[in-house]
Amino acid sequence: MAEQLAMKSFRRSLLAAVAALPWCASEAAAHSPYGVRGEWELVFSDDFDAPPASEKWTRCYWWDDNGCTNLGNSELQWYMPNNVLVADGNLVLRAKREPVPGYKGRTYDYTSGMVTSGRSYSERPEPDRFATTYGYFEIRAKVPAGRGLWSAFWLLPSTHKSKPEIDVMEVLGHAPDTLEMHIHYRDEDGKSQGPGSEALVPDMSKDFHVFAVDWQPEAIIWYFNGQEKWRYSVKEHISHEPMYVLLNLAVGGEWPGSPEATTVFPADFLIDYIRIWKRLDDG
Repeated sequence: MAEQLAMKSFRRSLLAAVAALPWCASEAAAHSPYGVRGEWELVFSDDFDAPPASEKWTRCYWWDDNGCTNLGNSELQWYMPNNVLVADGNLVLRAKREPVPGYKGRTYDYTSGMVTSGRSYSERPEPDRFATTYGYFEIRAKVPAGRGLWSAFWLLPSTHKSKPEIDVMEVLGHAPDTLEMHIHYRDEDGKSQGPGSEALVPDMSKDFHVFAVDWQPEAIIWYFNGQEKWRYSVKEHISHEPMYVLLNLAVGGEWPGSPEATTVFPADFLIDYIRIWKRLDDG
């Protein structure tokens, strides 16, 4: 009897030890959003253990022309494929202070990296690499600090229009303790609107954190480390069309301002994973 009890105790200890292994924790976490209840189906994911696969990601906006930028925000970077890499199990979007020719021969003083699950201009007849209507979108990431840096995780419509837009997270490098959350849409008069909210959180440049949004027909709910931070529930302004995802590190622009002499380059936006689920229950 004593031997049987000892064997049971050993088995329990062994199972507990195996369950505590990192790969087990990661596998278990992949089955549901961090800290959120419900029944879910995982429909898209990447743990970035290898360079971003072309089947999942492209490295520029759809208007890619040997690189790209966002002229609408007066940004200072030119996105380059070589600024997208993988290190230590993280996707690295790296901003560097280096001059490079870009749009219409203009010289950009910075390069940086981005990935999207969309498609390029030449691929427009084809579907996006991944797009969906509604879902739970989550990343675990660490942002860089420094004025002029602008980390973002967001969604755009498959139509290649600029609206609607859902910004899961945006962090300005001079305020790494402020989580920015927004949506953008055109109102009944065709005017652009962008309601949003801010949340004071621990310095996001010091460690990894989990950023997420639950986009449903009736509401969009923003989460930070599994805790709700903002909710938007004006149904007529919520997107009801397929959208793809973007991850990028911008430099400069009207909102973050230009880098200062104290801004450290290269600067890295690190993404441990991305996971997207569809809800299977009624919430």
